[in-house]
Amino acid sequence: MIPAHVPAPDIVVAKLRKEYRVAKREPGFAAAFRALFSRRYETVVAVDGIDFEIAAGERVGFLGPNGAGKTTTLKMLAGLLHPTSGTCTVSGFLPRERRTAFLESVTLVLGQKQQLLWDLPPVDTFELNRAIYQVPTKDFEARVRELVELLDLGDLVKKPTRELSLGERMKCELVASLIHAPRVLFLDEPTIGLDVTMQETVRKFVRAYNERHGATLVLTSHYMDDVLALCPRILVIDKGALSYDGSVEALVEKVRPDKRITARFAKPVERADLERFGAIVTHEPTRAVVSVPQAELAQRAQAMLASLPILDFEVVAAPLEEVLAELFARTRAAREETTHEAIEARAEGGA
Repeated sequence: MIPAHVPAPDIVVAKLRKEYRVAKREPGFAAAFRALFSRRYETVVAVDGIDFEIAAGERVGFLGPNGAGKTTTLKMLAGLLHPTSGTCTVSGFLPRERRTAFLESVTLVLGQKQQLLWDLPPVDTFELNRAIYQVPTKDFEARVRELVELLDLGDLVKKPTRELSLGERMKCELVASLIHAPRVLFLDEPTIGLDVTMQETVRKFVRAYNERHGATLVLTSHYMDDVLALCPRILVIDKGALSYDGSVEALVEKVRPDKRITARFAKPVERADLERFGAIVTHEPTRAVVSVPQAELAQRAQAMLASLPILDFEVVAAPLEEVLAELFARTRAAREETTHEAIEARAEGGA
């Protein structure tokens, strides 16, 4: 029995695996002709037996490079794809069964896809979704007012979709996806292609929706500002395998514990004058970033302040992009080493 103070998991993933059977052929007309009669196939593993749980109301970032298996995982959680093996449950439902109660409880927003009708205003799509989900008119009108107000859309929802900017369309996509008040949000690159101001607007909206309604959020994004602003916890996937589950701070501490000192100088400072303080990340005559071991941060910072003409001084952790790149390199190296050892063991056994 789960203690009362521990939220029950809203999403449970166990040994989840997805394989695709992909046809292969050589380029050229002759190869294309042969493929009509005889095809070669290979199995591609998109998701390789991952496990995790997400509590109700959590905001979790789901990160990884292109082709890591992020979108495939979200589509399995949303019921659009069936897993090859393993299980996943969302709010107690099996997504692959696509029961009405399940579909009414989730939404999947794909930043590179749209559901808005191109020649009609967004309000018509809102009304269509109201009918599909059978939302009572009174609830629908109140919900649209709330969402339009949160996103500051005003009368834009009455303009034809084709006349809206990309950012305006993305905000309307969010409204359309939330008409049925889902309790679980799967957001796949919701800020892709948006300018900095619009990205911040979408982040604030998603956070406000989560806090108002206690909705569970799973977010994928290549913009690390999205993750840092929204997700206290991250899951990192690479080559279909889960390589990290925890907080951003703990990951940075684990992978890149060094600190970055960013300094702006009153007059030009030579690179040679900075090398004794740590590893130089970037250098310009009047600005530099120096990486120093965390244990020696106070000592080296004091030495810099005492000996250099510093105007501004800031200490930050390594950027999340660099941390993830280092994590991917480590996990891939470990995977290759394990594979190499397995091959050697089989060879020795055969001998």
